[in-house]
Amino acid sequence: MTMQAPAAPHQGPSTPEDLLTVPQVMASLQLGRSVVYDLLRTRQLASITLGRARRIPTHALTDFIRTRLDQEAAA
Repeated sequence: MTMQAPAAPHQGPSTPEDLLTVPQVMASLQLGRSVVYDLLRTRQLASITLGRARRIPTHALTDFIRTRLDQEAAA
């Protein structure tokens, strides 16, 4: 098993593939739509709005998961 070095702070998405839709985040986290929107509303999960579309940068999802893991480890 190889260990990866910690990622440098992300400067923002560079391609459309770096942005996820709400259904993609729902599938990744195996959560319902209302839970994902609650995470967005409470700013636990960062997002951007493009017109009426909500997009979540992949690094925001990674940061959210890392933060939750750290919280669980500290508890």
